[in-house]
Amino acid sequence: MLHLIIITLLAIFIAKTPVIAELGLGSLPLAILLGMLFGASSRMIRRGETESAPSKSSLFCQQKLLRLGIILLGFSLTFQQVAQLGWQALVIDIIVICTVLLTGITVGIKVLKMDKELAVLTSVGSAVCGAAAIMATEPVVKGGHRQVSVAVATVVLFGTLSLIAYPLLFNLLPIAPEQFGIFIGSTVHEVAQAVAAGQTISPEALQTAIMTKLIRVMCLAPVVVALSLLLFREKNDPEATHQRIPIAFPHFIGFFILAVVVNSLWALPETLHEGLTFISQFSLTIAMAAMGFNTRWSTLRQAGLKPIILAAILFIVLFSVGLGLNLLLYP
Repeated sequence: MLHLIIITLLAIFIAKTPVIAELGLGSLPLAILLGMLFGASSRMIRRGETESAPSKSSLFCQQKLLRLGIILLGFSLTFQQVAQLGWQALVIDIIVICTVLLTGITVGIKVLKMDKELAVLTSVGSAVCGAAAIMATEPVVKGGHRQVSVAVATVVLFGTLSLIAYPLLFNLLPIAPEQFGIFIGSTVHEVAQAVAAGQTISPEALQTAIMTKLIRVMCLAPVVVALSLLLFREKNDPEATHQRIPIAFPHFIGFFILAVVVNSLWALPETLHEGLTFISQFSLTIAMAAMGFNTRWSTLRQAGLKPIILAAILFIVLFSVGLGLNLLLYP
């Protein structure tokens, strides 16, 4: 457990350094990368020993603390944020999410012949909110360490690429900073990456980018429930045959929605809000550290190029559909 805490604190510290912050590389993807490096190093030192299963402490972090972090993330969101941007932002986010999910799942499974679990996790990471969405969906998908690690790697790669492309695009388009911020929030993978991209444009772009991105985060709950209902009902209830199969609703998603409702109706004290935010960030980060630590490099090599190809396709879909909708609805 101590090694996971060290990895977590190190990831949080590195994410706050100016160089890394400008790249938009948040503590979540950093934690899983550092966890993989620490895990690989420790296994090299213990070379020749029998491969051991993940410890109870790491499984506790991956499962229990992950759910706690997602629940507390709801206290950073309010329904009022949706109203401030108008109906257009909500429509753009919903269309982008649905388009990316449909494209990713169809292309990944039907065209690239990927495992359904990996195709769904990669698509969710691109469509909603990066690594946090992947980790929130895993309990329904039940994909395992390899699929989650590969999906997170695609988020890091193409989310970082967007930070280079978007400022260049802003200089080529006759578009207001506020509107471009909505484009950023509706298409960039991670919250940290949306913040970094908005900062490179203007304070106005930063504000609209954050709010639009948080609306996408709020869509995490219905997306997880929809995937459970439409794609993984039999998997969540393997003994069912022809009888009606209940929806495998992740209970922590329900508490996430409740947290958003509470934060929308009551103004929490600033100290309490900051404390909940820190606990959420720490819980999510240590869950990533545990996932990375238990990941084997061999599983990433076995995944091949297909996840990268799928993520590249989804990056193009995000970019083109998001830009087209913003130009259409915000003329």
